Amino acid sequence: MPSSHSTPTLQDVARKAGVSTATVSRCLNSPERVVAETRTRVMEAVEQLGYTPNFGARVMAAKRTFTIGAIVPTMENAIFARGLQAFQEELHARGYTLLVSSTAYDARVEKEQIKALVARGADGLLLIGYDRDPALYSYLAQQGVPAIVTWAYARHDARAAIGFDNRGAMAQLAGAVIAQGHRRIAMISAHQRGNDRAADRVAGVRDALRSQGLAEDSLQVIETAYGIETGEVAMTTLMRARVPPTAVMCGNDVLAAGALCAAADLGLNVPGDVSVTGFDDIELARIVTPALTTVHVPHREMGRKAAQALIAMVEGAPQEPPTELTTSVQIRASLGPAPGI
Repeated sequence: MPSSHSTPTLQDVARKAGVSTATVSRCLNSPERVVAETRTRVMEAVEQLGYTPNFGARVMAAKRTFTIGAIVPTMENAIFARGLQAFQEELHARGYTLLVSSTAYDARVEKEQIKALVARGADGLLLIGYDRDPALYSYLAQQGVPAIVTWAYARHDARAAIGFDNRGAMAQLAGAVIAQGHRRIAMISAHQRGNDRAADRVAGVRDALRSQGLAEDSLQVIETAYGIETGEVAMTTLMRARVPPTAVMCGNDVLAAGALCAAADLGLNVPGDVSVTGFDDIELARIVTPALTTVHVPHREMGRKAAQALIAMVEGAPQEPPTELTTSVQIRASLGPAPGI
């Protein structure tokens, strides 16, 4: 037994569990290769002794750090939370640790963080969307660090991706809005520059207008930062116009929640006076009043599959073709017929 002041070793664990050091190593690194009874005995010894594996030795042996980086635009609201949770759960199940950083939608910050995570030995990176300096993709290739794009899907881009068609999904939602007789449609969007997801969602609404023979340039767009307060301000501006819209489509559910708050403050009935829609179908969409019509994004499936694909690349598997996940329009009480219909 180790003394009370010494650090327990692999040999101490093996001695206490009555197995070889190789068996202890397999239990820690490839538990599925060890029978349940032995695995239980070894893990009890690990717990009782307070043994912590030597991370440096593992890195040296495997030539990997078993660390994955994820760089997201924001952690101020729940847009990315569900997908990242599933991503982290899958990584943990496979013996990897997740490091998360946030860019505040600043391309310069994202560049710094990509390079910092690579310098710290990240085996792979999860990125949000495609829109960044091509030199960064070249840098990652030169460093031998695989990356996977999420929250977006581009049919003609060969990069590794697990995502969805933002443009097509928003076009479907806009089609549902138009089918309710709405012709005066406005949109509250995130800033489109450097944000391909936001730009594609605006383009999707215009696609739907055009497909119905409506003037796509009639769409009024207010760009703002993502947030409930910013959604409120934008909605107030739209509804105080001389000819206000009958439907306001928002780039995500957080902006839409702000729009609903503004409508209530202005004494407007939703959807009697104005309809409001969101995008993402986070928990917020179902608890606001009225419940929010939105696009359901398969966040957990995306996070889980992104982790699986990225780990496969880290461990030497060839890159798979980009994967498109299915979204769906969720019609709820915030969407109704245009006034007068």
